[in-house]
Parts: sequence; structure tokens; C-alpha cells
Amino acid sequence: MLRLQRYLFRMVGVAFLVSLATLTTIIWITGALKEISLLTAKGQTLLVFFALTSLGLPFLIAAIAPIALFGSVLYCLNRLNGDSELIVLSASGASPAVLLQPFVLLSTLVFAGLLGLHTIVIPFSFNAVDEMSKRIHADFIANFARPGAFNQLEAGFIFHYRERGADGSLHGVFIQDRRNPQEISTFIAEVGDLVEKNDDVYLVLRKGSAQRPSAAGDSSLVTFEDYAIDLSQFLHRGADASKPRPRNRDIGALLHFDAADPTEKPLSNLVRAELYERLTSPLYAIVAGLIAFAALGQARTTRQNRGLAILVAILVFAGVRIFGFADALMLRGKGTAPPPSWSLIGAWGGPLAVAALSLDAIFTGPVARAAAKLRRRR
Repeated sequence: MLRLQRYLFRMVGVAFLVSLATLTTIIWITGALKEISLLTAKGQTLLVFFALTSLGLPFLIAAIAPIALFGSVLYCLNRLNGDSELIVLSASGASPAVLLQPFVLLSTLVFAGLLGLHTIVIPFSFNAVDEMSKRIHADFIANFARPGAFNQLEAGFIFHYRERGADGSLHGVFIQDRRNPQEISTFIAEVGDLVEKNDDVYLVLRKGSAQRPSAAGDSSLVTFEDYAIDLSQFLHRGADASKPRPRNRDIGALLHFDAADPTEKPLSNLVRAELYERLTSPLYAIVAGLIAFAALGQARTTRQNRGLAILVAILVFAGVRIFGFADALMLRGKGTAPPPSWSLIGAWGGPLAVAALSLDAIFTGPVARAAAKLRRRR
């Protein structure tokens, strides 16, 4: 790499790291404040609070990185143009390919980092969050829930017990889950115990009843002698709570998903959407760098207006990113119906097409020449 390219890479790399750290910190603090109830209502320590909120950082970084990269490339190129450095570099014979290399290198490194986050780190962090959340709820029930009070573990989930026995068991247990108004579940039991088995935590209810809606305007009441509630399953609804959610599965499990399995079939669209999203999301790092360079990579005098080019770049990048989010929603489909075929193509074709058009604009390819001819005729 030439000294010039090292200079450009260092400039844009520092700008990217600063913007990524700043945006991540601001958004992380905003999200962490929503979990302050861990300290105030659920009696957890600062260590648990920071550990739980920090587990969301990989997902946050993956979402912010393309935006931070786009902004840092725009900032550096605008600064180089403003200081007339790009004009000097172009006059000295530096071609667009030479100037583009440091930005492509940084975009490739960000792409590789995002690919690692999406395929390895983020599924691990989601599983760790679920495991820690399960432990926190169990710890809250065991140690911090007040007898005689209606304790809210989370919005719409109520837990109550009358008193605690000498052996630590809970007497007069009442549980109601109202998070879905159409499926309100109520459990009443004389005794409840927390039991750990195979790293899972269960609330075992004895001598009680369970009430669930069975039809519109009707409900069923079932009495039981013993009833075990897996807290992780009960606190996270799904089509089949015994199956790991697609976002919690590693890339191997998504690639070898068995759609023929009747128990897995309801998740087929969600698994497909998760797989496509993990593999295509890193592409937006490449797209971000190319769009920004296509907008400001050409030398301009201080009298030339760069505001319009920056605005167009922002609109193009926002448009392609919104298209990516919309396409991901389409891939999830409705129920078990397959998604439209164009959404499967769009997941890859959208970012790759914009990247190709950006390269065409940078190197004055056929599309750029045709657009220039059309402008001259007007």
C-alpha cells in the first residue's frame, strides 16, 4: 500500500471507529436505561445489569456499523475536497482506483467483522441473554418477590404468592400472563417450588388449576397435582416454545434446517429470513463505502457545491437500506405460505445492484456515460 493510501486508510479508519463508538455508546445508554428495573424492582447487582445490557452490543454494533462507515467515508472525502487535497492528488496522477483502494479495504474489513458478528457472535449473545433473563426471573421469584404483593416480572406478566414456607416453598401461588389479550393464561396452586434441571429452571406447581381460552368467549379449566413451568418457555411465546427461535440458532443449524420435520415446518419462513438476513446484512458495509465514494470521490473545487451530492448519497443509501428491511419482512411471509420469489432475489440483488451502479459511477462506466449523454441532450 502506498503512503498516500495508508494516509487515507488511517483517516477514514479513525473516523469510522470514533463514529461507531459514539453512536453505539449513545444508543446503548438509551437502551440500558430501559432495563433500570433490574436494579430498582428486581434487586439485581450492577454487575448483572451491565452484563445483561452489554450482551446486546454485538447486535447494536452490527446495525450501526454500515451507517458509521457511510458517514465516515462521506466526512473524509468532504474534508479532502474542502482542503483541495483531492484536486492535488488527481493532478498528480492518482487514479480513482488508487484512491478507492483504502476505502474498499476498510469496507472489506467491516464486511468481514459483520459476517463474524452475524454468524457467530450475535446468536451466542441472544442465547446468553435468554439464559441470563431466565436466571434473573427465577432469582426474582426465589429471593425478591414480596409475599402478598402482585409482582410484575414484565409488562403483563403477574406473579403472586401468599407466604413463604420454612423450607423455602411458596404457598398460595397465582400467575397470570396477560401479554396477549386474546390468550390470557391463569395458574393457581397451593404450593410452588423452583427446581433446576439440566441447566433449565422450572417452577413446579402442586395442587392447583390452569385456565386458558379454548374458543372465542370460552375457556378451559384444568386441575392438576403437579405442573412444571419452564420459565424460559413461559416468558417467551412462540409457535413451539420447545424449539429454539431462529435468531438463537447458529449458522449451521440454519443451513441444515429440516423443513420436512412437521415440528419445524411452521418456522420455515422465519429460518429462511434469518439465514438471508445474516448473510446479506454484511453486504451493506460494501454498499455504504461505494455509495459515499461515488458521491464525493471525484475532485471538486471549493466553488462546486457538494451538498447536493451528499444529499443524493444519503437518500440512495437510506433507500437501499429501507429496501433491505422491507425485503427481510417479506421473507418472513405470513404463516407457512412461501414468500414472493422477488423477495428472495431482492435480498441479494438489491445491495449487489447498488454496489455495481456505484462502481459504474466511480469509473465512468456505460451507465454513467449514458446518463451524461442524456444530460447533455437536455
